[in-house]
Parts: sequence; structure tokens; C-alpha cells
Amino acid sequence: MTRTALVKPVREPDTVAALIEARALAMHFQPIVSLADGSLHGHEALVRPSAGPWAHPDALFAAARQEGLSIELELACLRAALVSWSRQRPTGKLFVNLSAAALTQLLEVQEPQRLMEMVRSRGVTPSALVIEITEHEHVRDVERLQHAVLWLRRHGVGMALDDFGDGRSSLRLWSELKPEIVKIDKYFTREVARNGDKLQTLRALMHIAETFGSALVAEGIETDDDLRVVRDLGIGLGQGYGLGRPQAALAQAPLPGALAVLTSREVAVLPQRRRAANHGGLTAAKLCRPLPPVSSAITHDEVFNRFTADPALHAIAVVEDERPVALLNRQQFIHAYAQPYFRELYARRPATMHGNTNPLCVDIHTGIAELTSVLTSADQRYLTEGFIVTEGGRYRGLGTGDQLVRAVTEARIEAARHANPLTFLPGNIPISDHIDRLLDGGCEFAACYADLNHFKPFNDQYGYWRGDEMIRMVAQVITAHADPQRDFVGHVGGDDFIVVFQSGDWLQRCQAIVDEFNLRARDLFDAEALAAGGLQAEDRHGVMRFHPCTTLCIGAVPVRPGDYRRSDGVANAAAAAKRLAKHAGCGVQVLGVGGAG
Repeated sequence: MTRTALVKPVREPDTVAALIEARALAMHFQPIVSLADGSLHGHEALVRPSAGPWAHPDALFAAARQEGLSIELELACLRAALVSWSRQRPTGKLFVNLSAAALTQLLEVQEPQRLMEMVRSRGVTPSALVIEITEHEHVRDVERLQHAVLWLRRHGVGMALDDFGDGRSSLRLWSELKPEIVKIDKYFTREVARNGDKLQTLRALMHIAETFGSALVAEGIETDDDLRVVRDLGIGLGQGYGLGRPQAALAQAPLPGALAVLTSREVAVLPQRRRAANHGGLTAAKLCRPLPPVSSAITHDEVFNRFTADPALHAIAVVEDERPVALLNRQQFIHAYAQPYFRELYARRPATMHGNTNPLCVDIHTGIAELTSVLTSADQRYLTEGFIVTEGGRYRGLGTGDQLVRAVTEARIEAARHANPLTFLPGNIPISDHIDRLLDGGCEFAACYADLNHFKPFNDQYGYWRGDEMIRMVAQVITAHADPQRDFVGHVGGDDFIVVFQSGDWLQRCQAIVDEFNLRARDLFDAEALAAGGLQAEDRHGVMRFHPCTTLCIGAVPVRPGDYRRSDGVANAAAAAKRLAKHAGCGVQVLGVGGAG
């Protein structure tokens, strides 16, 4: 009879304390990639419990907080990361997360030298270690943390600030610690290829990083489109599932798709920010002249004397208890004052009798959108009278109609340089910036200039509303046939559009744009014009003649590296191609390279 040995099953740890004692912490490593060339800068160590009831790391750390072992668990993760890292013959840097509390305790309660011994005993040089400071919301004693960071720096250990911008991190902490690396929270990276506001936030963080001397890591990169935008912005390092997932074995390179993006010369189409209606911060405050008001008791003679004493005074506001009740316009008042017997009848009577008791009042904080609506209001007396500027209903000063018209016009012109108000497509400045980026990157692309044939007769016949509808149709058709991540669509103004293609099949796309627009545009003509094939209308010289139905033409210029130096040379060549297309009467005309523009 043989005796079978009974093997006692190993009991899985069911507490964090038992897990730490059993050293049952497994570490995975996620690559951190240099976006300039696709090389590996390092890896971040991420804990994965290999035993116990915890399904994910968040559950493990929550259990550690309940057991009062948060700091002990963090230090155990640090040891496990060093062990696992050192076994794989690593290159680059090892990023390990530590809370500020764990870091200060490690260097104050325990002997600091033991940390260095732990690092070196695993064959890891201190300069290869980067401590990521987490849980910024718990940092109360910045000075203690500064001492700990200073000690680590003296021994060659790098510092990083994790998840900056997650709503808890502190700009002050960045300023005080001046970490070598700051990791941008994934919120700002995800969908950045389609979100102009996130793009502007990343640019702002880049300026701050330059000020404090920190390198940036864009976390949460998951798509090729976001990766291309972050790379083109000039952010040095990236991390995310799109570059490489956490795994037990160290990655030797980024994922193939990501590496193809990073080594490609193709330039990202940066998303445009939807500008606020109050462009440039223009408010009624900038139009306000703090002219002294008068009381409702002022007489006609007194008002006349004020206008006579100050020839530049265009109007006078009448107020009661700081609130405007009337506006006396110079021109209208003096015209009435000059009438026969006016002085005899009204000289000593209240001047409000001949004032506007329902003046236009604009709050001092009113923005450009509301000011623009004033221009289109039914009451146009403000053009000659001016208007009253108030704050909370109280008088603050006066503005003139010509000031308002000039300010709104200038703001619209400036806004149109960035985004066309009719189609919301990028205007001249973003168009030039994108072409310059393509030229600087040595990219091949095609610059295409789209314009409408016989648009003026259509616009004259059917009016501006239908003319605007046709222009919006051009924008819709072009946008539908362009790759939003590779091809840039801009609106120069009027019926002129620029399309900068990186898509290799740009010529087929141009032809498809022309064909679809020419078909859809027929729906904007009435039956009589369609039957005749066009309109009888005056030409630009005032001569009545027949004009065919409106069609679209595109002039295209293929651009190779070195063909042009600046965006204006490309734009001029595209405009020449457009003129050739209009003259030839054909849909798409390709122009040979002009060169050296």
C-alpha cells in the first residue's frame, strides 16, 4: 500500500497586509515614447495584483486605505518595480508612482540611504529612476516635499508631476518643485484632433513648461489622429494605448501603427477653435466716453450753452438717481433751438421736452454679438444720437454710432481672418499657417483654389440669402470629399475656397467635388432658368446678356519639397491655376509648378 502525500493548498492573501508580506505584486510596464523619432524614453511601472480578491489596482489601493496601509503598499510597489525592471536588462528610464506622503515618509521616517541601496542593489542607477508625484490634492506641506525632492535630485533621481490638469493638480506645485517632467492628464489629449479648445490648452501648457524648464508627456494617446496632432505641436513625449499597452515584458518599440505616424512626414490638420462671439474681448466699455451727465431740471438755455462751450460734445445724457432718463443730441437740439420763437417759448423750461426719452442704453459689459444686433435693430437713431452706456442700470458714459459701426466692422474683419462667419471654415491666417507647416515639414501636397463661375448673376437675381446658401453648399460639398485629418479646407472669402490636400487621390476628390456641386446647385435655380440653361442678367460692365447656370471650377497646384519657400508663393500659384480653370471653362485645371515662390 502506498501512501499519497497530502499537499496543503496555498492560501491566497485576502488582505493587503498579507499581499505585501507574500510579495505577490506583479508589475506591468507601459512605454513612454519620444514623439520626435519614435524611440523609447522609458516605461511607467503599474501594479497588477497577482493574487487576492482585487479585480483592478483601484480596488487594491482602496482596500489599502481601509487597512491603513496606503504608504506601505506604495513602497512595496516601488520595490516590486525595481525587481521586475532590473531582471529585463532595461534601457531608458523607470517611472514609478509615489504619493507626496509616501515620498516624505520614505525619506524622513526611514533612512534615505536605504532607498539608494535598494535602487543600486537591483542594478538600477539613480539617474534611471523617475518618481511621479501623485495625489496632488493631499499636498499640504510643500516645504517638506521640496526637501524630499531636493534630496532625491542630489542623488540623481528625476521628478515628474503626474496627471497635471485633472482638476486636483496645482500650478503652484509645478512652480515650487520645478519637476523635470510633467505628465498632462489624458482629458486634454483625447480627441484633441477634433477639439480646438484642447489644442489651445496644450499650447498654453507648453508655454508654462518652457517657463519652468519641464518636459511634457501627453498621456492618454489612443488614436493615430491625436498622436499626429500632439507630435506636430512639438510635445516631446507621449504615452497611451495608441503607443503601447501595459504588459509584463518591456516594450522594445512603440506599436507599428504609432511608429509609422511618428516617422511620417505627413502634417496634421490642426483643429480650429470656435471663437467666442466676443472676439478680442470687445465690449461696450471700450466705446464708453465718461462724459458728465445733467439732471432733468436743466433748461434749454443751459444745454445750449454747454453745446456751445464744447464743439466736440455730440450729446448730453439726462439722469435721475444715476439712472438715464433722456438723451439730448447736439444736432437735433441746436436745429430746434434755432427755430423762430423757440427761445421765447422754451428757453427756461426743462430741456427733456426736446430730448429722446427712450434712448438706446447698452450695458458696459455687452459683448460683440449683442453690439452687432444693435446695428440691425429697427431703431437706427443711435447712428446720429449715439447711445448711453450703463452698468447695472446706472449711467457710466456715452458712445457714438460711428464708434460702434467702426468697432464692430474691425472685429468682424479680424475674426474673418481666422474663421469665415458664413461657413465657420478657417480664414486667411490659419490657411497660411497650415501651408507654412507643410513647407517646413518637407511634405508633398496639392494646393487647390475653388471658385464659382457666373455667381454674380445668380446672386443679383435671387438675392444675398440664396447666394449665401450656395456658398454654404460649396463648403459642405468640399468638406464632405476631404479627409478631415489629412486635408485642410479654408474659406478665403466670398465664393473663394482653398483646399490643401495631403490625400494622394486629390485629383479624383477635386473632380468629385465639382461634379456633386454642379448637380446640387441646379436645385437653387427656378424652373424657368433651368429650362433656359441660365439667366439673363447684367454683367460686370452693366450690359444685359445670358449667363449659364453657376458651376464650380478648381485650379490645382501639386507641391513637392523645395518647390516653394513661403505660403504666399503657394497661394499665388493656386490663384493662377484658378484663373486658368475659369478661363478654360473646365472643372479642374492642374498647373505646373511655378517654383521658388
